Amino acid sequence: MGDSQICKFYDGQNVLVTGGTGFMGKILIEKLLRSTDVATIFLLIREKKGKNVHTRLDDIFDNIIFERLKKERPKFRHRVVAVAGDCSISGLGLTITDRQKLMSEVHIAFHVAATVRFDENLKLSYSINVKGTADVIELCRQMKNLKSLIHVSTAYSNCHLDSIDETFYDYPVDYEKVGALLEKVSKSEADKLTPRVIGKWPNTYTFTKALAEALIRNTATSLPVGIFRPAIVISTYKEPMESWIDNLYGPTGAVAGAASGLLRVFPCNEDVVADIVPVDTCVAGIIAAAWDVTNKRNERTSPSIPIYNYVSSVSNSVTWNEYITLNKIHGTKYPLLKALWTIKIAAISDPRLYLLMRIFLHLIPAFFLDFCAIIVGQKPRLVSMYSKIHKFSDVIAFFCTREWKFTNDNVENLWEKMNTADKELFPLSITTVPWITYFRGYFKGIRVHLLNDPMSTLDEARARKRKFDFAHNGLKFLFVFIIVTLFWIVVFKTAALFSSDTEAVTFSNSTDNFLTDVLNS
Repeated sequence: MGDSQICKFYDGQNVLVTGGTGFMGKILIEKLLRSTDVATIFLLIREKKGKNVHTRLDDIFDNIIFERLKKERPKFRHRVVAVAGDCSISGLGLTITDRQKLMSEVHIAFHVAATVRFDENLKLSYSINVKGTADVIELCRQMKNLKSLIHVSTAYSNCHLDSIDETFYDYPVDYEKVGALLEKVSKSEADKLTPRVIGKWPNTYTFTKALAEALIRNTATSLPVGIFRPAIVISTYKEPMESWIDNLYGPTGAVAGAASGLLRVFPCNEDVVADIVPVDTCVAGIIAAAWDVTNKRNERTSPSIPIYNYVSSVSNSVTWNEYITLNKIHGTKYPLLKALWTIKIAAISDPRLYLLMRIFLHLIPAFFLDFCAIIVGQKPRLVSMYSKIHKFSDVIAFFCTREWKFTNDNVENLWEKMNTADKELFPLSITTVPWITYFRGYFKGIRVHLLNDPMSTLDEARARKRKFDFAHNGLKFLFVFIIVTLFWIVVFKTAALFSSDTEAVTFSNSTDNFLTDVLNS
């Protein structure tokens, strides 16, 4: 670890992590254990599906992303302590003993826990994202040795604006009043009230993240706290392994849907910048930000709470067109064995055209194939699958059809402060990510880690794809043939009808002339 200033900051320190069982949380824990000499990581975990916190902790370390840690630093396990807790419960669901232990021993805290479902019920989303944050703030306020607290928000917490700087914003609603209202209503009533409550925000996730920032602004000024706002987080770039991902959130879900052959059209403006960031560079930024917050506090260089906009659009942008094109290329190279059709997807920015095309390319084929399934005694499933796909598409369309102007001065200044050793250990700058190289592994990562389709099936999958391509081209030819035939029939019939009318007029004129001649004679 050499002369790393950041590693020295973490040496012998006790760290609290909420949300450690999630996608970003796992990478954060792995990186801290492998690259620093933290004394202990207290991991807040809730019981789930009958599993206690210790069983769930064991399950975390069974994940493939910890294989490198096990090889490089095999004696890491004793440095992780599971603490039973739940961010949706008042007081984080901590026992008095655990609370006292955290208050006396923790030096650095990372609040990563959140419900990231865009369509989450507002009551639950507020409980976890806002009240949970309030409980973390209260716990940290009582910590005797706290040096730094990083709250992980989102770059889209202020997506109702066109330009987003590294600063706090004023909102037309008060987080306390929203909380008081939600306490009085049921979940079903909250669903009905949601559009009126969230206003210009597109979903409950971004709305409650904004309220959490407002809460921190009002209640945490006495703490050494910073807010980290990542953009759209996707798979790892390099660490601890290339292209690891474990969820279908955001554009990754669209790639998986297209790879399966189900998703044919998608609501997206290809000219818009896709503000995507790899999870490992993002985690490097979070770890470095905690060090920066402490320095700012000690040097009194920042009188306010520092905010870090972690985005790619400022210094290393990629458009949705590039995102789609690169994934099409690699999706064709590494097709899925269980794909239902070949990859054919089009991005459509016009909402009316998109709705029309999804009827023709999604729903009509789905109803037809489900009908055929019923006839042969199988369970119909495509209509139900497309219902979920369309719900997912509608939720993320807001972020694929709009563009924001971000500033990220705090992130860039943080990178400049880091010495050579730190930059090598914690490569947080998005300029270190060559997108062409990144996307070579991205699709393979989705295939292997997310869709459980090992590379050993590639030859069989390619043979299956060739059959789908032949069938697809055959259907296209048939469709064009039918259209041309219908067009020809319509034109021929019209021409024939016009010709018949002309002959009738000519005959009528001849008859009139004959009668006139007879009468005149």
